[in-house]
Amino acid sequence: MSDFVPPVADLSFVLRRLAGVESLTGLADFADVGLESLADLLSEAGRFAAEVVAPLNRVGDREGSRLVDGGVVTPTGFAKAWQQYVAAGWAAAPFEPQYGGGGMPWVVAMSIYEMVSGASTAWALCPMLTQGAIHLLTAHGDETQQSTWLPKLVPGEWTATMNLTEPQAGSDVGAVTTRAVPQADGSYRISGQKIFITYGDHDMTDNIVHLVLARTPGAPAGTRGISCFIVPKFVLDAQGRPGPRNAAWCISLEHKLGIHASPTCVMEFDEAEGYLIGEEHAGMRYMFTMMNAARLGVGVEGVGLGERALQQAEQFAAERRQGRAGGSAEPVAIVEHPDVRRMLLTMRALTEAARAICAMTGVAIDQAHHDPDPAQARRAQARADLLTPIAKAWSTDMGNEVAHLGIQVHGGYGFIEETGAAQHARDARITTIYEGTNGIQAIDLVSRKLPMGDGAVAAELYAEIEATVESLGAAGLAPESAALAGSLATLRAATAWLAEHRSTPDDVLAGATPFLRLAGFTVGGWLMGRALLALDGEDEAFAARKRWTASFFLTQLVPQADGLLPAITAGAAPLALP
Repeated sequence: MSDFVPPVADLSFVLRRLAGVESLTGLADFADVGLESLADLLSEAGRFAAEVVAPLNRVGDREGSRLVDGGVVTPTGFAKAWQQYVAAGWAAAPFEPQYGGGGMPWVVAMSIYEMVSGASTAWALCPMLTQGAIHLLTAHGDETQQSTWLPKLVPGEWTATMNLTEPQAGSDVGAVTTRAVPQADGSYRISGQKIFITYGDHDMTDNIVHLVLARTPGAPAGTRGISCFIVPKFVLDAQGRPGPRNAAWCISLEHKLGIHASPTCVMEFDEAEGYLIGEEHAGMRYMFTMMNAARLGVGVEGVGLGERALQQAEQFAAERRQGRAGGSAEPVAIVEHPDVRRMLLTMRALTEAARAICAMTGVAIDQAHHDPDPAQARRAQARADLLTPIAKAWSTDMGNEVAHLGIQVHGGYGFIEETGAAQHARDARITTIYEGTNGIQAIDLVSRKLPMGDGAVAAELYAEIEATVESLGAAGLAPESAALAGSLATLRAATAWLAEHRSTPDDVLAGATPFLRLAGFTVGGWLMGRALLALDGEDEAFAARKRWTASFFLTQLVPQADGLLPAITAGAAPLALP
């Protein structure tokens, strides 16, 4: 399997020239965090990902995590890598300095996470869940909870989980039955079973903080009756150190298609001690704080896995000699064959477009949380809300497509485990399911996000895309301009049709998934078009590659999305059961 090369130059370009990360220095919270040294920061994070995390990828896949005597043992090297991660400060990078954080923008943290996830997604899942828990406690925990848990979670001394799913309640979180009984001292006793809990137990830190959804006595049915609780693996002693073992146990590990090294736990809570976060019955609202941050993180996982699969396929195609091309007398490297080049270009173009979408979403999140102007913050939040389901779903769909194309480039060698190409596809598959399946993301997009501001939020984005269409034309890039213009016209037509049919929800929902795919290609095309217009001053070899990839995405891939309109506007009738 090829070595992992962190895509530092690509990330730096996207952050500087497309997402406009340097504009964040105008916000007081980011004025002194050193964004002028962004390239150096990304290079150092990339070095860590390549040298420390990437070697664990195959080790973790082969060994897996194991349940031994009631505790999870992670693969060789995982715990040591975590300690190095914590010592280097990467875990703390985007969080509040008052709790030991580095105060960096979220979009920078997501760029670091892309490289770590590309190095080993199974390892990287641990910090992602902890990041979400920190967001939830920062937003909704009281001062005592924040001062107790955040100084340990922010630097990564402890990790955290999110416990939503139960055997009878998958995406229907309102069906959870875990109980929380109040005690005289203000704590609760939590009882129930949760499944699919990522890093629900492990041997990398000396405590784990579970955030658990449960029902208090007499709670209303459905999501309105759910509360959120802190349930530590070890109850803290008077000095705030891990003390007695709590009654929260991993009772089994799931045997999965991929991410074998990531322990996916069945958790049993048997009157475990827990502490209510915020108000009773507000748990689902609080958990969405965690889930929305996690959704962008999962989209970034799709990008990281796509990058890893792409790099391996490019190296294999350059080395593997088979067949003749261009009148050659001897076998040529398979990269010389047009169909292989098409696959490689598709892999690269999809990965770069997804990276740009995730970066734009991350910058919008930073602006929403840190802009002191309330009107600007609301505008940024609306943009982040609109882009988040696209960033999560389209990026992970494309990550899966890229990983499977990577297998195809390898031919028969891709179908055997020795090359490692198959692992990328196996690991990528879960990303379309995590944090709300991609179908749920599509429903969210058409049902909640498109109608925001009576359609004004989407219309503003479409106007920006139209401006890029005009700029491409003015720059002499007529084919690229025409392709993006056509996709935008299709997206507007689809948006109008959905708005006209809101009185028949099944018709709207039937078109949700193809609409999200169309939106992803159009927004991706917009950003690739902007990349074409932003290459002045860049290294010429880098710029030449970018021109090639962006032009290919716009002229070869974006037009295919226009064919999705009939599926969007057909309504529910074609999907009716016979």
